[in-house]
Amino acid sequence: MTTSSPIGVGLAGYGLAGSILHAPILESLPDYRIRAVMTSRTEVADRRDSPVVVPDIDALLGNPGVDLVVVVTPNALHAGYAEAALRAGKHVVIDKPMASDVAACDRLIDLAAGTDQLLSVYHNRRWDGDYLAIQALLGAGVIGTPALYEARWDRFRPSAPAAWRNAPGPGSGLLWDLGPHLIDQAIGLFGWPDAMTADIAMQRGNAQADDYFEIALHYGAMRSIVSASSLVAATRPHLALHGTKGSWWTESIDPWEAALRAGQPLTGLPDIPVFRATTDAERLPNAVPAGDAAGFYRRLAAAIRGEGPVPVDPIDARNVVALIEAAHRGEALPPRRLPDNAGQG
Repeated sequence: MTTSSPIGVGLAGYGLAGSILHAPILESLPDYRIRAVMTSRTEVADRRDSPVVVPDIDALLGNPGVDLVVVVTPNALHAGYAEAALRAGKHVVIDKPMASDVAACDRLIDLAAGTDQLLSVYHNRRWDGDYLAIQALLGAGVIGTPALYEARWDRFRPSAPAAWRNAPGPGSGLLWDLGPHLIDQAIGLFGWPDAMTADIAMQRGNAQADDYFEIALHYGAMRSIVSASSLVAATRPHLALHGTKGSWWTESIDPWEAALRAGQPLTGLPDIPVFRATTDAERLPNAVPAGDAAGFYRRLAAAIRGEGPVPVDPIDARNVVALIEAAHRGEALPPRRLPDNAGQG
């Protein structure tokens, strides 16, 4: 690969994440070409880049056109495939969560630090429009001193579908599925908490893995609540910020994912409706632009070409895994690993 040639991509996996949430974004950017996909689905060859279908990770890593491996397998396989790719001399992106335990995250970080390969984790919700708006609100002091931040990702799925995410095992359950996004966003806004309390449950009749969680991150008297449920049919705020000058919230998720699921382009997306309530409880509707769905991969291309850092430091992703692991174990706040930037561009 030269500094001007496209970055060759190998997708390790082609389920929902690979086919809908990664491949279309990679294809929307001239910096990338998908060269190979590890899957049994032959229709992959019909994609824009006509990638080859390979049967296993060894064949993917042996493809000389692959510079970057994107690991989009079930969560329990993330660490093993990422390690193999790094040892094969490939740059690596891991779909969230980075791994199913913090020890595996540390091994990957240390391995990448001893190579010339870049390692990053797909915490792409950092580029959602409402999240970017909340960052700006905090910087401008619009809601005064923050008292409560809420990030809720609700669904209404009364029966648990047959899928690895809903089966017992490492990396399964709702907290491992949606928790990484919400926790990463909260830490990005407020930093490492002083304390943590967690409530995790299986609420559906046929549930075999957690389908509800609510985690409170403590920052002195301020609270950051991250939560998800599979049994909420009514609309609740998705992201909300409450403070001494009022409240600000959204009730829907950034529209880019719905566009990808529908096979629509990422241009011309509708604004995100937002609401603000002042101290006299007046409800003031407004809107913010949709986010930058390709923001992660645009920054990654620059990092691979030596023009900046990786879009998500893997140590950040490791610390998210540490919080989730501690929450599942009913443990107190775990120690965090501080960024060292070694081997990260």
